[in-house]
Amino acid sequence: MKALQITGYGEIAQNVEFREVEKPNMGNHQLLIEVHAASINPVDYKIIEGAMKNIKKLSFPAPVGFDVAGKVVDKGDNVTNFNLGDEIFARVPTDSPGTFAEMIAVDQQVVCQKPSNLSYVEAASIPLVGLTTVQSFQKAKLKSGDKVLIHAGSGGVGSFAIQYAKTQGAYVYTTTSTKNVDWVKDLGADRVIDYKKEDYLEVIEEVDVVYDTLGGDYTKDAFKILKDGGSVVSIAGDPDNETAKDLGLNGLIRFLLKLKRFKLDQLVKEKNAYYKFVMMHADGAQLNDLRELIESKYISAVIDREFPFTEAVAALEHVKKGHAKGKVVLNMK
Repeated sequence: MKALQITGYGEIAQNVEFREVEKPNMGNHQLLIEVHAASINPVDYKIIEGAMKNIKKLSFPAPVGFDVAGKVVDKGDNVTNFNLGDEIFARVPTDSPGTFAEMIAVDQQVVCQKPSNLSYVEAASIPLVGLTTVQSFQKAKLKSGDKVLIHAGSGGVGSFAIQYAKTQGAYVYTTTSTKNVDWVKDLGADRVIDYKKEDYLEVIEEVDVVYDTLGGDYTKDAFKILKDGGSVVSIAGDPDNETAKDLGLNGLIRFLLKLKRFKLDQLVKEKNAYYKFVMMHADGAQLNDLRELIESKYISAVIDREFPFTEAVAALEHVKKGHAKGKVVLNMK
């Protein structure tokens, strides 16, 4: 079967290639999935470029891709929840990438029936951004009536997070550029801040939760608009000590991160706040909750562009540019 594989660290085009590989071996608790669509996330090109090698070094050639939508074509002896022909979607476990391929074997616990009202391409856009958002807001204990700031509302994570936060009864602030203001409003945001015309730090105050999708100064600046006792959940800032341990980082790296995080830790103490760097995990049960929201039309898939599998390199480079409105998806068929 054909698969896109990473051959080394560096520029995307020079370090991935299509290869013919063996069909995946399937365990007793696994499903063999015929991949119909796979979405691209920033983590994919960051892995190729080597940004994640301090967490896990690759042995080349290495598989790539985490989001998948497809059809069950075989199953292990101990699989009880799925049948041949089932249409599914999933975010595969972090230690088992490889959705940029014609087939993949996946543990049944992380798989969910595909929403009936979504195409394969639409369904593939959901798992990583959906699970990341659900788990982030769980950490933040987001509840009805809370005010939340979601940075980069037109991006893959932001466009999903706005919709999900509204299902939880939150009041949503978001930031975006001038050309996307009306589009982001239509996603459900209550107050859209055009960062080219307004400074969000002068508009917002006393929010309960900041969902930091940008990192850098945005992580520290979150505490300027956070109420006392509020929460900052980040997918782009510096890992907190607990997460650094969970990632398996050695003592020296954790010490260096602690030094780098000094100012951030001070801000957390000053605001009596909660800060968490969220590393999402695959979870079929949470995907099923999202499936119900999608089928009830509370959440829609947001697709920026669809690329054929043969143009995967161009798709990865498009995502790296950072201007996508919603998700970029590979159509494998």
